[in-house]
Formats: sequence, structure tokens, C-alpha cells
Amino acid sequence: MADKREYRMEELARLAGITVRTLRFYRERKLIPPPRREGRIAWYDDHHLARLRTIGALLERGHTLSGIAELAEAFDNGRDVGDLLGLGAPTEETPVRLTPEELADHFAGQATPENLAAAMELGYLGTDGDEIVHISRRLLEVSAALVREGIPLSEVLAAGKRVREHADALAELFADLVLRHATEDDLPRLRPLARSVVEAELSLAMDRRLRKQR
Repeated sequence: MADKREYRMEELARLAGITVRTLRFYRERKLIPPPRREGRIAWYDDHHLARLRTIGALLERGHTLSGIAELAEAFDNGRDVGDLLGLGAPTEETPVRLTPEELADHFAGQATPENLAAAMELGYLGTDGDEIVHISRRLLEVSAALVREGIPLSEVLAAGKRVREHADALAELFADLVLRHATEDDLPRLRPLARSVVEAELSLAMDRRLRKQR
């Protein structure tokens, strides 16, 4: 395993493409974590470098320093990926690793601290070092598509919370049905049947809803 790299202030600023004065400003604004102190020398590491590059990328995308500071605080105080995934990764969904600027690109202008906190509380997002982990590529892509259609991300997340409640109830219903006639070992094999029922019923329900609009 490679040794952890550390940098003095001048080298870190050069690698990040900023001035030492800017680096000091970012540190004073708490946009980056405090360095490790060794006497009078401050040592920075790759975590600081990644954060500085993220700040630069977000500034290029039109974010303000105040907004970036709020995002950094929400990011640093968020649940980590271990809490997000629990005992293991999803069996059918594919987690996605994102940098903060990639997340901002998915939800242009709406990756606010409030929305970030709501997504973390819902269990969509966790953190792993300088990366964000979304628990499901499908949910990420659908959420981004809805936002592109003009639906506010806050409302997408609120709807997601309600869908989660209904989905938990459906999963409980199907599990109870199977366990009355089979064993728990049969659940993984039969779960595609549950998904097909839900997809078909949702499709029929959308048909009924659309007919009401005519």
C-alpha cells in the first residue's frame, strides 16, 4: 500500500493551482479541514488536495464560496458509506461513486446542503473520504431526469421518502406471503416475481390515473 503523501503549504497550493494566500483564506473559512501540526510546520495531505480541486471545480460551475462552505459542512457531517450500505452492498442495485462536483452536475443548482442532508437521511447518499456514494444508479438517474423536467429536487426527495414507506410495506407483504408457504431461503429466488407484480400494478395504476385526466 502506498505511503500517505503529505505537503507543506506552498507545495499544496502549487498542486491545487492556487496561491498560498488563497489557501490561507480557504482554511480560515473552514472550507478545508485543519492541517496536521508538527511544531510550527503545517502538513496537508491528499484529502486537502482533493477538497481544493473540488472547490475550484465548483467555483467554475458558478457556485459561491458561501454555498461551497455549506456543502462542505453537510458533506463532513454526513453519514459514511458503512452506515449507508449496512452489512453489505445492495444485491441488485449498483452504488455509484461521485465527487461533489459530479453530484452538482447531476442536479445543477439544487445540490444544496438541505437537499444533501435530506438525501443522506433518506439513505440515498453516504460519504467515503472525498467521494459521495449514491446507493442506486437507477435512483440517481431517475432523480436527475425528474429534476431536468423541472421538478424541484426537494420535492423529488420528499416523494422518494413516501415511495420508500410504500415499498417497505410491499416488501413486508410479499415476504409474509412467501414465508407462509415456503422458507426464507426461497425469498431471493422469488423476489423477481414481487418486482414484476409491483411494476405491472404501477403501470395499470398510471393508466387509471391518466384516464381520469381525460
